[in-house]
Amino acid sequence: MPYRIALVLIAAACCALSKEKPGLKHAFAKVNGVRLHYVTAGKGPLIVFLHGFPEFWYEWKDQLPEFGKDHRAVAPDMRGYNLSEKPAGVDHYQMKDLVEDVRALAEHLGYKKFILVGHDWGGGVAWSFAIAHPEYLEKLIIINCPHPAVLARELAENPAQQKASQYMLFFRSAQAEQQLSANNYAGLVDGVLGDGLKSGVFTEADKQAYIAAWSQPGALTGGLNYYRAANLGPPAPPKEGEASAPPAPSRAAFGVNAASLIVKVPTLVIWGEKDTALLTGNLDGMDKFVPDLTIKRIPDGSHWVIHEKPALVNEYIREFIR
Repeated sequence: MPYRIALVLIAAACCALSKEKPGLKHAFAKVNGVRLHYVTAGKGPLIVFLHGFPEFWYEWKDQLPEFGKDHRAVAPDMRGYNLSEKPAGVDHYQMKDLVEDVRALAEHLGYKKFILVGHDWGGGVAWSFAIAHPEYLEKLIIINCPHPAVLARELAENPAQQKASQYMLFFRSAQAEQQLSANNYAGLVDGVLGDGLKSGVFTEADKQAYIAAWSQPGALTGGLNYYRAANLGPPAPPKEGEASAPPAPSRAAFGVNAASLIVKVPTLVIWGEKDTALLTGNLDGMDKFVPDLTIKRIPDGSHWVIHEKPALVNEYIREFIR
């Protein structure tokens, strides 16, 4: 089947899965040397939503219609994910490239000023974008993703966060793809969707949409390459004969200068406090790097708070950008 026809059919399938959310449009843009798929709703000032691992544009299905009421709301599949292009090689997933994808996409859409929202790895890219290009941003909204300097501190100094982040070392390993894709992505289904499927937060249609996205050729490797390119994770356990573990990754892994990590953009951080991967210690000291900071804690929200509490997340974002 020709590549373009396959993309059209896959996009149509995504639309069918999202038919309860009218007004969503699928499109593609060639920017920064990669072809990105994105979904958009509405007209007006631009607001861009960046997903994390192992999600895709669909993470924002409850935000696009809401903010499309008075904005042009756009959620791309980031490079390496779902229907976007998946460059071969870890070097193509460095933070500088991820940041440039966002800048180039905004300019492709005709904007040089916008609001940026990011969760998990999308939050990491959003932090780095705000540090590198504050002139492009009206406001920054981060959901369950630490400021890079704070995460570097926690990975280096906090045993609880080091323990919680052991999964990062696995994601960087050569075995990650095989294990995560085994039994029709059972591990990812359980880790991302498991509790939500039991509680009704996720539906069977949601599950099938995620599996379809993970099943795109090269998509799982693309997502894992974010961890590999950044060398992100806690200190590895010492090898036999070593006196101590190697040092934690430097702040430079996030593609920003460690001496210049101040965020010069009004910033909202929304945090589900039941996040077992990124602990609440990541909120401590964030104000040293973000002078104009608002924090909204959600005590009963997890790492997947966007799905668990979409109305509350939307309310906090609305209140902040109003």
